[in-house]
Amino acid sequence: MSELSDARWFKSSWSQGGEACVEAAHLRSGRVAVRDSKLGQSSPVLVFEGLDWDRFTGAVKVGRFDRG
Repeated sequence: MSELSDARWFKSSWSQGGEACVEAAHLRSGRVAVRDSKLGQSSPVLVFEGLDWDRFTGAVKVGRFDRG
């Protein structure tokens, strides 16, 4: 996917620079790519529509996926 060739990957500030994190990149198309930072460029990449990503991160923020 050529869209990934110029992606600027970032980690959450909550990762505190750790290596075992999820990285994301906002793509020019408005979609969001996600990969495993441990594998870097060799990681498989999941790509989500922007609205789907916003819904997912919103649900995470309110604790929808918390176990307990």
